[in-house]
Amino acid sequence: MNYIEELFSLKGKTASVIGGGGVLAGEMALGLAQAGANIAILDLNPDNANKNADLVRRQGVKALALQVDATSKDDLTKAEARISAELGAVDILINAPGINSSTPFLEIPEQEWDKILNVNLKSMFLACQIFGGKMIQNNNKGSIINVSSASSGPPLSKVFTYSVSKAGVNNLTQFLAREWAEQGVRVNAIAPGFFPAEQNRKILTPERTASIMKHTPMNRFGEAQELIGAVIWLASEKASSFVTGSIVRVDGGFTAMTI
Repeated sequence: MNYIEELFSLKGKTASVIGGGGVLAGEMALGLAQAGANIAILDLNPDNANKNADLVRRQGVKALALQVDATSKDDLTKAEARISAELGAVDILINAPGINSSTPFLEIPEQEWDKILNVNLKSMFLACQIFGGKMIQNNNKGSIINVSSASSGPPLSKVFTYSVSKAGVNNLTQFLAREWAEQGVRVNAIAPGFFPAEQNRKILTPERTASIMKHTPMNRFGEAQELIGAVIWLASEKASSFVTGSIVRVDGGFTAMTI
């Protein structure tokens, strides 16, 4: 294995992908598997988790599919124990659960606000406590990658609660990066731009799509595979050894655009 191959190799590592039954996180899991990591797919939807775990196994690595409510500390604690027992201690954590809503601000019910904050932010707080705590306990120099969004700042129209939750993800990421740097656990976030997936297709009207394209220098949506490079870079202990607290934007230039 030459230096570049070694730099990005994840052979022998174990990655836990929360929300891994989805389109974007599923591609991240597949990319990590192609780099050699064994993968645990955690998702509320067991069919999606099993489907993506099967795709991972085809890469010649081990895979485990677990039905997990990411907002449940008990579910996450049990999942961590099973992953450690079957695949080994988790070296890489991908935090990617997410839900969205286009409800206008003055019409947002408390129940919707609480649900989105719980799924998008509380879940990451819990996962970082459980998986990050084990990384520190095991002294295994882990990498935590939280999935944020281009909407985290400045916020986007029509997705108020989602934007607030992702701003919280950025703050959580940088806070933990500072807290855990000396323990060898790196914490970063990826902030995708517009990657049409289940949670945002319903609000992509022709008018909104035109507005997005006008504001995106590359003039197109992202493809799920285009997140893999950033994920592998941040996951690799060697390739990103001095990177922590970063919010890596993969958005076609969206957040660099003004007029």
